[in-house]
Amino acid sequence: MKLATSHQSSVRVYAEDVDYMGIVYHANYLRYFERARTELLRSNGLSLSELINEQVLFAISELNIKHLFPAKLDDLLTISTRIGEQNKCSFVFEQMMHNENNHLICEAHIKVVCVDSHLKPRRLPELFAAANE
Repeated sequence: MKLATSHQSSVRVYAEDVDYMGIVYHANYLRYFERARTELLRSNGLSLSELINEQVLFAISELNIKHLFPAKLDDLLTISTRIGEQNKCSFVFEQMMHNENNHLICEAHIKVVCVDSHLKPRRLPELFAAANE
């Protein structure tokens, strides 16, 4: 099986997500991006609980977010996620978030390292290695 390296998911902005100005609180963008990364894995038949059972864990080693336009209450956001640069133990998620008017809200580059249950780097599973072929 070959890993699908891109995915789109959507999230609605609720009252619990915004600050006193009605704009998405900055830390919540991380939650939205995390959900989208998880959905990319899920779309490939991989669940986090199964990966954990196989001692395949992902730790974020680098995180860069560029905010360009505010997301607001009731916005429907679409998050595009793709797997970018990769080596034997890590890869980069490249993510872009747009609102329903197709304004680019923000973009993120998130490097994850594959680690075992002792937090030691380990090789990516074969499925991930095949994604770059």
